Amino acid sequence: MNELKLGDYNRLKIVKQVDFGLYLDGGEEGEILLPNRYVPETFEIGQELEVFLYLDQDERLIATTEHPLAKVGDFAYLECTWVNEYGAFLSWGLMKDLFCPFREQKMRMEKGKSYIVFIYIDRDSYRIVASAKIDRYLDKSMPEYHHGDEVDVLVWQKTDLGFKVIVNNLFPGLVYKNQLFKLIHTGDRLKGYVSNVRPDGKLDITLQQTGRRETVEFADQLLTYLEEHDGFCELGDKSDAEEIKYRFQVSKKTYKKAIGDLYRRRLITIEEGGIRLV
Repeated sequence: MNELKLGDYNRLKIVKQVDFGLYLDGGEEGEILLPNRYVPETFEIGQELEVFLYLDQDERLIATTEHPLAKVGDFAYLECTWVNEYGAFLSWGLMKDLFCPFREQKMRMEKGKSYIVFIYIDRDSYRIVASAKIDRYLDKSMPEYHHGDEVDVLVWQKTDLGFKVIVNNLFPGLVYKNQLFKLIHTGDRLKGYVSNVRPDGKLDITLQQTGRRETVEFADQLLTYLEEHDGFCELGDKSDAEEIKYRFQVSKKTYKKAIGDLYRRRLITIEEGGIRLV
């Protein structure tokens, strides 16, 4: 069998049933308990189950069919549920909270607040732990992305320039504040698009599709808006950019292009007081 992945999903074979659950074949690690609360309604001895492996309160390997909010190697936005003299404990969707020692905190964590952390296995204790010192875990190599590539974005930290983001669970990126057409918050997971790969390897990200694809997509949204609002919108190509941004979360440039697209397709007319559905 493949090597077990602690803090991750594994496919393990059912060995036997006992009063308190199922034992799964953990290879060199021996048999691993899947407690009754996670046992499926129907199963057969010898059947393989996909389970998540972590350590219980006694530091024993244990299996669950629950899906935590993140796994080892992931960045995640997690809430602190309690603090003791050794560190903070974060809720990550399993019965046992995730430990973040004080040495891995940039500032002392507080109960009830949420933080961006990286999840890893501590080499000394073999425990699954979290670190809020994000920079050390980001990939600093040159990313092989191109302008317009779609990426997954985790919003990390607000700065004077905009928002730092984590791109595809690997790379550092930045969304400039003049590229923001909707409110975003730390911990948001969004679709983004590469607008530039800088010489230092950092990525400039926009949350809007670029070029013709963005225009076509928003033109369809604008058409739906008109259909739902009696066929009229008072915002035209000369309207204030902030009004357009507030209403539709797009730039004035994109709005004007969408109007032009709908007008050429003879789906709207342009009036002095706005645009009207034909």
